[in-house]
Amino acid sequence: MDVVAFTRRLIDIESITGNEGPVGKFLAQELLLLGYEVKVTMTEGERANLFATSEQEPSPAVVFSTHMDTVPPFIPSSEDAGRVYGRGACDAKGIIATQIAAAERLKQEGIFVGLLFLVGEERDSLGARIANEQANRCEFLINGEPTENRVATASKGALRVELTATGRMAHSAYPELGESAIDKLVEALYRLRGMKLPENPEVGPSTMNIGLIEGGRAPNVIPDKARALLLFRLVAPSEPLRQQIVSAVSDLVKVEFTLDIPFVRLRTFEGLPTMVAKFTTDIPALSHWGQPLLLGPGSIHVAHSAGEYVEKKQLSEAIELYCAITRKLQRK
Repeated sequence: MDVVAFTRRLIDIESITGNEGPVGKFLAQELLLLGYEVKVTMTEGERANLFATSEQEPSPAVVFSTHMDTVPPFIPSSEDAGRVYGRGACDAKGIIATQIAAAERLKQEGIFVGLLFLVGEERDSLGARIANEQANRCEFLINGEPTENRVATASKGALRVELTATGRMAHSAYPELGESAIDKLVEALYRLRGMKLPENPEVGPSTMNIGLIEGGRAPNVIPDKARALLLFRLVAPSEPLRQQIVSAVSDLVKVEFTLDIPFVRLRTFEGLPTMVAKFTTDIPALSHWGQPLLLGPGSIHVAHSAGEYVEKKQLSEAIELYCAITRKLQRK
């Protein structure tokens, strides 16, 4: 299998979250040609998860998994001597290619793994949540994300927060007649920026990003509405932080928690390089798929960027790494 060529074919099928149907159909056809039995689980519209197994082992102990969706915008593939470029090159279409290549190599050794490719990871892990209801006998889940082929010791959680402020419109020449929703929101954000966030000595600090602010009607109108979307990266359980946020700003704004993905510690292997994943993955939503490991080719530092790429050398190394880890797990 030419892993570079296959990565490029995957990149060139646009699969921004919500439009995974075409890439899913392509993968299902390719896996059938390779002799896999493919279970297609529809999730929403034309979107579907794929679970591929070999006839020799319909209930594999080890499953490779990653996601088919990408963030916008679509960027077609290209390459030079050392890299493959394009949207999804490292997050996570290069990973799909290496996982299939590793499964094919292991098959030649009489070792049969499953392949679980999911929709929706970049938004809400919809595919993972649906897959978690699927019966399986998986003991180990090797999840693929761009970790530069290092095994993650932990993955940060995520807490998405929506703040909504309301006020009363008035002529801006007479602010005393109105009530500014934007002033309330600004004060709430100021308080949250000054709040001490949880830290973990092995993983690092929790962080906060103010990702979106909107509100108001015109420069000469006291604003009656304002909203902000925040994302906290977690290194501890979310409940204490939830309480801290509500206590700090609920007198100014309405607080809604729209996404909560827990912080998780992960299995590692002695002798293999490690890292801490400061991002979230599908792993917390796949609790019924065995003990999780997290690793894959590519760097998270270029994922979601205009110049996203994956090193060709890392693609080849990932195949070897997936195979080596699977052999160790099979002997346990």
